Amino acid sequence: MPETPVLYVLNGPNLNLLGVREPDIYGRETLDDVQALCEGAADGACVVFRQTNHEGQLIDWVQEARDTASALVINPAGYGHTSVALLDALKTLTIPIVECHLSNPAARERFRHRSYVSPVAAGVVSGFGPFSYELAVKAALRLAQEHRAAADRSV
Repeated sequence: MPETPVLYVLNGPNLNLLGVREPDIYGRETLDDVQALCEGAADGACVVFRQTNHEGQLIDWVQEARDTASALVINPAGYGHTSVALLDALKTLTIPIVECHLSNPAARERFRHRSYVSPVAAGVVSGFGPFSYELAVKAALRLAQEHRAAADRSV
């Protein structure tokens, strides 16, 4: 694990449309605003912030995180409810995973109530708009610190 923590913040489909897509649900902040919030909350950690509308690209980034990241925050968007392939990729990680959502999926349509990401995540932060990301970043970095301390003790 690197000396300076590396935090991957990965975003799934349609999050590039934040600020214009269903602002009554997702708010008026853009993805650039969310990125700035994450970087501000990272307290010196290196933030790798990415978004894609393509499932395979998201999986490639999860696999990349296996070798380079200290922790992962993921907003899988719609793929969280549909992608077994994403779940399989996440299961290969040994770093902390925090699932993040702007809205509260449990308060929305029934098909959003199931997440394929939640079973492998240390925790889920949802329903607080962009503040969900700030909380998720702080949680992921704390978990990474604890993970590293435990690894150091076992050596």
